[in-house]
Amino acid sequence: MGKKQLFTTDYEMHASAKLLYPYIQTASGLAQWFATNVNINAEKIFTFIWEQEQKKAAMHSFRMNHYVKFEFLSDTGTALNDPSWFEIRLETDEMTQLTYLKVSDYSDFDDMEELQEIWDDLIDRLKSVVGG
Repeated sequence: MGKKQLFTTDYEMHASAKLLYPYIQTASGLAQWFATNVNINAEKIFTFIWEQEQKKAAMHSFRMNHYVKFEFLSDTGTALNDPSWFEIRLETDEMTQLTYLKVSDYSDFDDMEELQEIWDDLIDRLKSVVGG
């Protein structure tokens, strides 16, 4: 495993934070753009499912209509010492009333250009879902 790095990027969205928030905070919202499927169990552990991969994550923190942060867990579902995580923040520019989606992704993914492309594709999917 490589050394973890923090990747950040932001996107202008043509939708309000209130409209976008369910898409970044709920299993059903995330399943529409972030992963093939997303499940949540009684302990509020999210399982993100992509084609051949599953990752478990706990919602570490959130603020309604502002941000959500997920920390990935071990394969057994336990907390890690230095977990990978991602955070999505929704910020509105008071002057222009534009909404920005700010992504922070802390992981051992070593190709930052490829990670940028992955997030670009994900956000394009989100924009097509919300019409933003």
